[in-house]
Amino acid sequence: MSARPPQAPPDAAFMRAARLRRDAERAAGALPPLLVEARRLAAAVSSGAHGRRRAGAGEAFWQYRRAMPGDPASAVDWRRSARSDQLFVRETEWESPQSVWLWADDAASMSCRSAAAPRAKRDRAALLALALAALVIRGGERAALLGAGRPGAGEAQLRRMAAALAAPPAADDARPAWGAPPAAAWTRGGTAVFLSDFLGPLAPVEAALRAAAAAGVGGVCLQILDPAEEAFPFDGRVDFLSPDGAMRHDAHRAESLREAYRRRLAERRARLRDAARRSGWQFGVHRTDQSARAALVWLHGAVAARRERLC
Repeated sequence: MSARPPQAPPDAAFMRAARLRRDAERAAGALPPLLVEARRLAAAVSSGAHGRRRAGAGEAFWQYRRAMPGDPASAVDWRRSARSDQLFVRETEWESPQSVWLWADDAASMSCRSAAAPRAKRDRAALLALALAALVIRGGERAALLGAGRPGAGEAQLRRMAAALAAPPAADDARPAWGAPPAAAWTRGGTAVFLSDFLGPLAPVEAALRAAAAAGVGGVCLQILDPAEEAFPFDGRVDFLSPDGAMRHDAHRAESLREAYRRRLAERRARLRDAARRSGWQFGVHRTDQSARAALVWLHGAVAARRERLC
């Protein structure tokens, strides 16, 4: 029986390669699929920094103007001035980073998903929030999840938001049945985006809108609903259960409730739209069987319009 020769210890290069591979695998594993999907969605939407459309501190060219007494010689654009008998100053467009807060409701009611929907409301809200954050950050702005610290910029901030949004939800019985925007320390002139089904009590939502408006913060409310919640396609005997299981209703003829349900939904939506209007916010509706890209285009346009109004 021959003895096995002793193995030589791995050299330093091998160890470095092993550590590099381990770190790369960890980094790849830490990148939520949600972030990949959000980036793809954001790439399909035109983006860019939204300037203030007036002269000021910035990098983008704004206009040439004639030099005036008091302008330093360093401000004169000598190349442009050489083509005229006048001296011209090159002005840049004022760009000031905008702060955008995003709230993607994670309450138990957001887990709803019918057979007609490709995903749950919670997943669509998280995707839209992260894709909008990617657009905002790419445009030189700052973003944050509401109640999760100050808005920030850069890849690190986007990854932090992705990790929070991609975290698995707690069990429905450990979450509130319906969500409400958390309290926030607003920065005047910022923008907020609320993504929720808004099917719970409306008083906390209206209070959040008033608090934001009082702080000079405008924004957007997007109601995200499952197609079954919009159409109420139920017939015959149906057992309805609240998200937290606290309420139960056994309907023997569910179709008899359809008109009353749709009327109540329309009344709730009108109340939300009115509350948003009084606070200077926009209100929209999105179903989970509709295009996420269309919803993102609308959200991004609303955020851009908000900044233009601040000029």
